[in-house]
Amino acid sequence: MTIKVKVQPKSSKSELVEINDGEYKAYLKSAPVDNKANEELIKLLAKELRVKKYQIEIVKGLTSRNKVVSIEK
Repeated sequence: MTIKVKVQPKSSKSELVEINDGEYKAYLKSAPVDNKANEELIKLLAKELRVKKYQIEIVKGLTSRNKVVSIEK
């Protein structure tokens, strides 16, 4: 399964909001430095979607706010 995620780094809270079916907006506390925001995104997705962290992979947009994420179920 693949989803699209728009990331808002340096937010006051960590939160995942579903915009449409398969499209999400993620608010992250971490700054986009040293891959910290991507790591927080993976942790947040794992918690909210109830999967393990190793089942989540950012396939497109590692350095962009708009990401395509693959999730194994």
